[in-house]
Amino acid sequence: MQPAKTPRRAVKAKRNKAFSFLGEEIAPGEHKALQMEAAKLYTHSPLSIPIEIINGINEGPVLMVNAAIHGDELNGVEIVRQLINTIDPTKLKGTLIAVPIVNVFGFIHKSRYLPDRRDLNRCFPGSDNGSVASRMAHTFFSQVALRCDYIIDLHTGAIHRTNLPQIRANLSNPETLRIAQAFATPVIIDAPLREGSLRSEAETHDIPVLTYEAGEALRFEPLCINAGFIGVKRVMQAIGMLRASRKKIPTSVIAKSTSWLRAESDGILRTVVTLGDRVVRGQVLAYISSPLGHGEIALKARKGGIVIGQQTLPLVNEGDAVFHLAYFKEDYEEVEQMVGEYIDEISDIDVEPLTTGQITPPSM
Repeated sequence: MQPAKTPRRAVKAKRNKAFSFLGEEIAPGEHKALQMEAAKLYTHSPLSIPIEIINGINEGPVLMVNAAIHGDELNGVEIVRQLINTIDPTKLKGTLIAVPIVNVFGFIHKSRYLPDRRDLNRCFPGSDNGSVASRMAHTFFSQVALRCDYIIDLHTGAIHRTNLPQIRANLSNPETLRIAQAFATPVIIDAPLREGSLRSEAETHDIPVLTYEAGEALRFEPLCINAGFIGVKRVMQAIGMLRASRKKIPTSVIAKSTSWLRAESDGILRTVVTLGDRVVRGQVLAYISSPLGHGEIALKARKGGIVIGQQTLPLVNEGDAVFHLAYFKEDYEEVEQMVGEYIDEISDIDVEPLTTGQITPPSM
């Protein structure tokens, strides 16, 4: 007889340490709301960024989930709210830094930009003696982003432009690719790093960053919110912050390239395809007509792809970007089916969480 095997002992999780942030100590198992002063307005009123820290009982990575770097991109704000209300610190490994609104000024004014009309996501890493945008970028990057092991940056399309839920990331980094696949949107784009973006600067410090794009500015869209919330939780499971799920993670497809199809004349736009649709070369995607309807031209696809973004305003000038198409090595019918199944699955999920416990309010 073979000797009985000695039962394997479960590895005991190592208890977490207090997390020091903005002069505060957040104990293991504690959830605290803080305010970080990022700049001052000409009225001398402080411009403060709300930040919530959930410090898990057990040791693990530090993840930041942030939204509204562009102040009019609202879906991510709701994703962060739901995330804050559903994470139990006693079941969390590591530390979650949740920033629902980075560009507070833009959020208040329903604007993408800061008061100096600069795009905050083109100002990183910033400077402590530059413009308002540069100072905010410097404060946020040096005091918050550099504390992280991973970052998930939540975005939407611009005003009058909507995006299919998608991940954009630097896939040459193996860990970034791994967590992008864990997020499991149907489409992943290997997007070049844009100088001055949070993603670009964080990657120079070996911090993997995912940019989640879904929906349209100044909207709350349940499908986009559900997809983002579920995706963030899947990433947290993949990096060991939450207990792994037994559910199979959907397959994602990496786009080999993307391009915009632009309006070929001015006029009134009538679209005949929508997000997630498969199109073939020569297919009519929209018609552009004169305001009185006398004459129209057909806007046709130059090659086959999947619609991952489109303009929602039915008024166009010649040269306006109307459809964003992604191109794949895989069979397009298969990709379209994956997108359809993903949308159906996400639409049927009710993810509105219950508040898990008491939150320590911001220090005054």
